[in-house]
Amino acid sequence: MSSAPTARAAASIPELAQRAKTASRALAAAPTTAKNEALLTAADLLVKQTDEICAANAADVRHAETDGTPAPLVDRLRLSPARIEAMADGLRQIASRPDPVGLIADGWTRPNGLRIERVRVPLGVVAIIYESRPNVTSDAAGLCLKSGNVAFLRGSSSAINSNLAIAAAIREALASAGLPADALVLVEDTSRAAAIEFMQQTDSIDCLIPRGGQSLIASVLENATVPVIVDGAGNCHAYVDASADLDDALKIVVNGKTQRPGVCNALESLVVHSSIADEFLPQAATALDGVELLGDERARQAVPSMGAATTADYASEFLDLKMSVKVVDTINEAIAHINHNGSGHSETIITSDLDAAERFTKEVDAAVVLVNASTRFVDGEEFGFGAEIGISTQKLHARGPLGLEQLTTLKFAVRGAGHIR
Repeated sequence: MSSAPTARAAASIPELAQRAKTASRALAAAPTTAKNEALLTAADLLVKQTDEICAANAADVRHAETDGTPAPLVDRLRLSPARIEAMADGLRQIASRPDPVGLIADGWTRPNGLRIERVRVPLGVVAIIYESRPNVTSDAAGLCLKSGNVAFLRGSSSAINSNLAIAAAIREALASAGLPADALVLVEDTSRAAAIEFMQQTDSIDCLIPRGGQSLIASVLENATVPVIVDGAGNCHAYVDASADLDDALKIVVNGKTQRPGVCNALESLVVHSSIADEFLPQAATALDGVELLGDERARQAVPSMGAATTADYASEFLDLKMSVKVVDTINEAIAHINHNGSGHSETIITSDLDAAERFTKEVDAAVVLVNASTRFVDGEEFGFGAEIGISTQKLHARGPLGLEQLTTLKFAVRGAGHIR
């Protein structure tokens, strides 16, 4: 296997950006076979280098724990052999997916004989700025590669050792498949100044995707001068309707809140119809043992040990074992509460009323709306994308999980036979 340059580079941000731009021209024309070879080799290398990657990650975890990082955020940062295997499986799944580049979205012939087609093409250089989660390095590189884009990555200082180890393995795989190693460029400088400079490489970056908390999103919206797809916060709600199967509701709420509380598709808010609140909420409080519940007056009447919720609590993404609770009298009130306080990420209704389910899916303003299912399913792999770069909460140019198709754009190809106008 041929060697490749490592992800470390003493280059400036503009130099790294230019390297990414140069590589994007070659990658856009790369055959599917070469991209798949690189993906499968990268998967094998990640598994083969598990010990080295875990050692690098252990250093990051130690630093995070020493700095007093909250446990759910440390969990986001932590890697294990199983999580590395899952990263590798994600790359293998991406390799198995159809290549979107070159697909004809639609086509038509004009009365004058001109043939017009819309063809999928790469965006070019996709920049991702992200916090903590080192699996993003692998997921982003894999999705960008298969969709013909260069992944220009800037992770956080908390995961720098992990990110460097993962990126080095992937760059080695790229070179071994005859592709430019700079199809993945990782910025090592994790300073705030470097982050702002990264967001402003207008000559090189075609699209920027931030993955992180509200402060990172706010910084991107304030400082970026390149096009941005917002991977927004996840203040996700579950509405337990009057007709809900309470056993199902209990399972869905517990899974959404406790399976992995530090991720964006974790459940943060519980909305319950008043006709079942007295029965359901005590059961939920027992099942959610260890979760701090903060509710309105009627919720606290059903569960006296519950704390009082503030207006800010209802709009918060806790990313912790904490949840707001609201009791409502109608589905209208539930939908209004969710649309007012939600972040546009993922919302679920638990109901056996088809009309209520239909209204909820039509009227709730979110990237993903679920019926009788946990918000934890809102994930690129669970949707069959292999992996995702994030969950877009905006409406242009993509919404929901960002998979391969969402990392392409459309080009018009017009074919004539000496046509003039």
